[in-house]
Amino acid sequence: MSSGTVYKNYINGKWVESKSGKTFENLNPADKTDLIGVFQKSNAEDVKAAIDAAAEAYKKWRLVPAPKRGEILYRVAARLTANKEQYARDMTREMGKILIETRGDVQEAIDMTYYMAGEGRRLFGMTTPSELPNKFNMTIRQPVGVCAFITPWNFPMAIPSWKMMPALICGNTIVIKPATDTPMSVVNLMQACDAEGVPPGVVNMVTGSGGALGDALIGDDRVKIVSFTGSTEIGRKVSEACAPKFKHVCLEMGGKNVQIVMDDANLDLAVEGALWGAFGTTGQRCTATSRLIIHKDVAQKMTAMLVDRAKALKVGNGLDESVNMGPCVNESQMNTVLGYMEIGKKDGAKLLCGGGRLTGGNYDKGYFLQPTIFGEVTTKMRIWKEEIFGPVLSIGTFSSFDEAIAMANDTAYGLSASLYTRDVNKAYAAMRDVYTGIFYVNAPTIGAETHLPFGGTKETGNGHREAATAALDVFSEWKSIYVDFSGTIQRAQIDNAD
Repeated sequence: MSSGTVYKNYINGKWVESKSGKTFENLNPADKTDLIGVFQKSNAEDVKAAIDAAAEAYKKWRLVPAPKRGEILYRVAARLTANKEQYARDMTREMGKILIETRGDVQEAIDMTYYMAGEGRRLFGMTTPSELPNKFNMTIRQPVGVCAFITPWNFPMAIPSWKMMPALICGNTIVIKPATDTPMSVVNLMQACDAEGVPPGVVNMVTGSGGALGDALIGDDRVKIVSFTGSTEIGRKVSEACAPKFKHVCLEMGGKNVQIVMDDANLDLAVEGALWGAFGTTGQRCTATSRLIIHKDVAQKMTAMLVDRAKALKVGNGLDESVNMGPCVNESQMNTVLGYMEIGKKDGAKLLCGGGRLTGGNYDKGYFLQPTIFGEVTTKMRIWKEEIFGPVLSIGTFSSFDEAIAMANDTAYGLSASLYTRDVNKAYAAMRDVYTGIFYVNAPTIGAETHLPFGGTKETGNGHREAATAALDVFSEWKSIYVDFSGTIQRAQIDNAD
């Protein structure tokens, strides 16, 4: 084990070593010689200790008035704001995406924390008239209990905040297991909570591998809600594991997102959108633009423009502010994407640019791939159908608007889609007919904002949404309350029959 700062688990308001006595290194994917830190390789005992703390803290936290919980979150948001640049640099080092993106990731956590802090003075229910005299009806939200969060590496502070902040404002307590590749960003989030007075046991963190810790988190009867972001394959297993106990489950999984370009589109704008959507975060977003379908009348022109721009993208260490695209997060992810590049070639797609690994000089220190574009991709090809999660864009063409809609919907997923057109009628028709949870007009498939629900249809999710007030439905239960002050027994649907 190389020397480096040792970071501990956060359990019951204290920084503690794992009971396993084991640790692991977190290395920069752009420079494997750069050690970010040494983190705890936790085990089931650590998970139990964290759940113990969360279960005990829940008894008091649920009774703290929601506005007071909100005041604490306001302070956490302010601390995140003050430390934004350092947190962004830590994130670029551990995850690889460029600084403007990691600053945005931290900003998203800031926005979500402020947003949910404000919900502390709302958490609206409703009042309704009763069908009977001298009777009052209303609804309220109530917390559920201990929440378990399993979060991904691609948005290592934003996505944890999507889960944490609505859970906390509703009065729940949490145990979070960050992705093995990006524990530092969640450590920073825990430090902010600790510094700003989140009570001991309300937030807890254990680091380590998902396989070792996931079963212990999900299997504990005291965990009432499980929120998972990751692959559809693992999400299905999470859902099956939670089903016997009827735990609440929120799943945010894969995507195979499409950008449609009509013949009347502003091609310069469409090219910019495709570049950002496909190669932002090195294509490692669930909302990344993986499929581009272009009207046949403008396909040749736009493809040429796009390939020229993609070839000009500067790939390198994200700490260099002149860089446009960073590395893959790890060697395994890089090899997966390289495998899909070979699949595309073998299946007959036309390689227009990229198609391999970048080597030589500083590239040999990390996991760098070329921005890759395939043309003449058909709907039968694997690179059209399967999520790649890397800087690979597949281009197809269409002849009519109806054909474009059919191609857009030809996927097992339903997260995000976009349409470039100047025709308002086609824009509204596409909004209606493309079956996704998120839709953009004249914008890329990436760029969700915290005050709108985030999530998808089909194999992207299980019907729940993250962010905005929709997240409150994941982390609270509705209670309908009837107050009868008539002094008699009144029977609904019976005594009002006449």
